[in-house]
Amino acid sequence: MLFRSVQAPVGFWDPLGLAEDGDVEEFTRRRETEIKHGRVSMLATMGYITPEIIGKFPGYLSPSKGLAFEDVPNGLAAISKVPPLGWAQIVFYGAYCEINGANTRSEAPGDFGFKVLTSPDPEQRKNKLQAEIANGRLAMMAIIGMFFQDGLTGSAWGDWANYTESPLR
Repeated sequence: MLFRSVQAPVGFWDPLGLAEDGDVEEFTRRRETEIKHGRVSMLATMGYITPEIIGKFPGYLSPSKGLAFEDVPNGLAAISKVPPLGWAQIVFYGAYCEINGANTRSEAPGDFGFKVLTSPDPEQRKNKLQAEIANGRLAMMAIIGMFFQDGLTGSAWGDWANYTESPLR
């Protein structure tokens, strides 16, 4: 049963008791939200790492402002460099994806019928979606860790020795 689905290695974990009322619809909504946040976090984590490994796109992010992709730093420092119209495009695209996916609920949260990542076999689909939930949870922790370290040191993989104001020292 979906409502009492367990996720290894913790099992069914509900420390705040949010599922105690037995509302299957609310549990399903929360699970879909968790999967969505996990997917966004996986993309964000790769977005932090990939430019450092393979480099940045050639050309201009904003030709009218003379802003090349190479000029935009990685991490939190990019927030102030990307033009407002660029952020508007990102927000509108996110809203577009959110609106188009709002009414596509299936029997399994997160299964939107894209069988490359899931499977027509129910048991295999369940295993793949559980692996995605576990990977999404890890990615949520990873991106928060990268944001935290970037905020303190100026780099998501910066040298902690450069941060001398830590109360832990």
